[in-house]
Amino acid sequence: MDQLLEREVGDYLKAGDHAAAATIALGRLGPQILGYLGATLRDEDAAYDVFGTFCEQLWKSITTFRGDSSFKTWAYKIVMHSVGRYHRDGYRKRAEAFGSEASALAVQIRSNTAPYRRTAIKDRFAQLRESLDPDDQTLLFLRVSQGLSWTEVAAILAEQGKAVEIPALRKRLERAKARLRKLAEDEGLLGE
Repeated sequence: MDQLLEREVGDYLKAGDHAAAATIALGRLGPQILGYLGATLRDEDAAYDVFGTFCEQLWKSITTFRGDSSFKTWAYKIVMHSVGRYHRDGYRKRAEAFGSEASALAVQIRSNTAPYRRTAIKDRFAQLRESLDPDDQTLLFLRVSQGLSWTEVAAILAEQGKAVEIPALRKRLERAKARLRKLAEDEGLLGE
């Protein structure tokens, strides 16, 4: 799916059809990004706010995509900036209505994304994941759930002007998985 997304978005961008590129990108990436936001923010309203901001930012800035990374990596960078902006904004008004196709797509993706059917064990694992540092939750999501390469994860997590070392990310992921495993064992969620 990632290669198809990259090709289709690239084709639309080369043709100068930025609206079509953004529509394809949001349609394909939107549900997984909304799922990520819901899992890490653990607040449906906050997830929807950040998702709306992400959609607007992707729509507004798609013309700036230069192809220095994969489109998916670039999009997740926007997600990370949107999450950071949400946390920095505190209690200020989160966002103004964009009133465009981006807003309509955000609403459509939200309404078409089926709620997760959770079992008690899945709910408990989600609660255990919540006890991890938000950065560790993000690392687990990007590397394990999304299967992104270490290079892509490093690019997404790098702050402006500051590189992230891949060996440090690997070690951090090992520690996060070990903490999660220990918590699950303590809860009796793992078999003998």
